[in-house]
Parts: sequence; structure tokens; C-alpha cells
Amino acid sequence: EVRLVESGGGLVQVGGSLKLSCAASGFTHDDYIIAWLRQAPGKEREAVVCVSNSDNSTYYPDSVKGRFTVSSDNAKNTVYLQMDSLKPEDTADYYCAATRGHTVFEALCGPAAMDYWGEGTQVTVSS
Repeated sequence: EVRLVESGGGLVQVGGSLKLSCAASGFTHDDYIIAWLRQAPGKEREAVVCVSNSDNSTYYPDSVKGRFTVSSDNAKNTVYLQMDSLKPEDTADYYCAATRGHTVFEALCGPAAMDYWGEGTQVTVSS
């Protein structure tokens, strides 16, 4: 059974940084797409990054490009989301999710494509 556990959320001031972690376990295949998604109050869930564990392809939407960076530690089966230059509009619940796949495609980097989900971690950016 695939299990994803997020950590690292919290309260940060505008312009600050935060690093989220997603500990993954239970994968039974080699090719997966890992995503970080977020959902702000009253808004739809949206992806902030997708990354392939096979070819390292990534996709970032314009809203976070240049500010958010995904990385991974394969030895720890952990995917990280480094968030810099945080803005109030980054306030949301952040989720780690996964689905089988080899290459990241923008059209498939979204909540509907994900099969496995963590419980989420809350990020609040205060002004």
C-alpha cells in the first residue's frame, strides 16, 4: 500500500521560506510521478509541481516557478518542496500525491491524475 506523509508546514512571514517533506513508502513499481498540490480556502486544489522519479522531468505552474523547487532523497524515499519568497496567496493546505508514470506532462499534472494522497500539511504566510 502506497503511503505518503507530509511534514514541515507552519507559519512563515511574507518573503520567508519553508521546506516541506513527503515521506513515501509502499511503491511496488519503478515509475512514479510525485506531485505537490495545494488547496486554499474556497479554492480548487491545484498542483504546484510534478516530478518524475524516472527521468526527473518536472512541471511548475507560473504561479510558483522560480520560487518553489522540488528535490528528492532516494535513500530516504523522501521528496521535498523548497518554497522561497513566500506570498500570502501561497497560504493553503499542501498535499503530496502520486501516480504511476514515466514522464511529467503539464496536462496531467493535476489532482485528477493522482491516485495516492497524503493527509496534507498547512502553510500560512502572514503579512
